[in-house]
Amino acid sequence: MKVYKFGGASVKDAEAVRNVGRIIEKYGEDEVWVVVSAMGKTTNALETILDAYRFNFNNKEKLVESLWGYHENIMHELFPFGEDIVWNEAEEIFSELKIALENAEGRDDRTDYAEVISKGEMLSSRIVSAYLQSIGILNEWVDARDLIHTDNRPEDASVEMEKSKRSFQAKREELLTSGGLHKEGELVVLTQGFIGSHNGKVTTLGREGSDFTGGIIAWSLNAKELTIWKDVPGMLNADPKYFTDAEVLREMSYREAIELSYYGASVIHPKTIKPLQNRSIPLFVRSFIHPELEGTRIHENDKHDDERASYIFKQDQVLISISPVDFSFIMEENMSEIFRLLAKHALRANLVQNSALSLSICMDDKGKKVDSFREELSDQFRVRYNQGLSLITIRHYNEPTIDKLLRDRVILVEQRSRQTARYVVRGGFTQSS
Repeated sequence: MKVYKFGGASVKDAEAVRNVGRIIEKYGEDEVWVVVSAMGKTTNALETILDAYRFNFNNKEKLVESLWGYHENIMHELFPFGEDIVWNEAEEIFSELKIALENAEGRDDRTDYAEVISKGEMLSSRIVSAYLQSIGILNEWVDARDLIHTDNRPEDASVEMEKSKRSFQAKREELLTSGGLHKEGELVVLTQGFIGSHNGKVTTLGREGSDFTGGIIAWSLNAKELTIWKDVPGMLNADPKYFTDAEVLREMSYREAIELSYYGASVIHPKTIKPLQNRSIPLFVRSFIHPELEGTRIHENDKHDDERASYIFKQDQVLISISPVDFSFIMEENMSEIFRLLAKHALRANLVQNSALSLSICMDDKGKKVDSFREELSDQFRVRYNQGLSLITIRHYNEPTIDKLLRDRVILVEQRSRQTARYVVRGGFTQSS
């Protein structure tokens, strides 16, 4: 069996959903488990809507209406003759969304995040499942909240892998033996990425966590392969927005993929690789625009890893420098408290550098979360910060490449190992024309 994961761009409109159907028809096999993300930029929209309700913005109802209109237009195109069931399902999900938003009004409770944001995946999966049924691809819709078990964190929850594996195996056995919406000897299962649950409460696996969902399913059911369908021809050695000569990396090892995703390559969620590596399941990154292309194969062999340099840019970074108020050394207990506060505010360190007297952390500039983190740090430490920064990572670097990328740049932090060079610099990067 295979696992296919389709991200937001691959289900962003009606034609994109039709394309998912064509890919499953042509490249699927007797058994395929399909993971879908929220449609288009729905997750971003839901985060904006949640903030609008938390802070009582005047346009909050209009934002909800706009999101409903977006999904409504897609359903009108896909189901011109009605399809009452999917419309009823979508309306019910939006009713649940409105209740969750009303509960979140005027408060900043992290549990509201998962309740609100998860509705994007629920909507997308219902619509895609109904469309596949309408074109003759019989499929079983299953709720990932019943199968992926996590700890109690609503954001970036930790998955209980063994318990989740047992749930997936039991669900697969149930589907194969109970008949249901599939032909004999065939099984197409449609589920949501990004979400799980803890004791009946929905949780989320972190942004881009739908990739991780695919990895969990592939590991749990010992799949032949996991394919992530993207709007790029495979994993590239650079972002084509900034490098017009970016190249597809045809093969790489699990280790190299983990390194690149950890440093910020946005094609794969960092947690996706480990469960695949444990069972030697290959991961393919392929283009849903040109599905005939081979894309990138990620497996155990590392002989191609250092054939060319890879470049990763992360913009909108903030650098926070922390030191004890009495100029004492930064000790382990200081670091423990600082990272406890990072976790408390759901922030992630992209780069860390320490000296005897200070600890510097580069992270995504997440506005109010970063402000709250700094304020709480200030109760115990002296805190300085710089905004409007970028983090450059060069994997398999050479000196001419470094000189070219850093020309006329003000460097605030520099780190190097044998394979990787990283720099925090002032300013951003201009996209190639």
